[in-house]
Amino acid sequence: MKIATFAGLALIVLGVISLAYQGISYTTQKKIVDIGSIHATENQKKTIPLPPVLGCVTLLGGVALIVFGSRRNA
Repeated sequence: MKIATFAGLALIVLGVISLAYQGISYTTQKKIVDIGSIHATENQKKTIPLPPVLGCVTLLGGVALIVFGSRRNA
């Protein structure tokens, strides 16, 4: 498989995943109280949004790599 085709397939997969999930979520723990043997923590859920434009650009870039990569070597 050619490098351009492999990179194009990888970009297509990343674009589809980006469009499907639309963000990366993670959880952090924050100390609220820490007095002697008393400990209290809070779980905070945070999200890093991924704009749909990013997914579309990645998807179209992958398609372009596959199309133009195959034309170049044909």
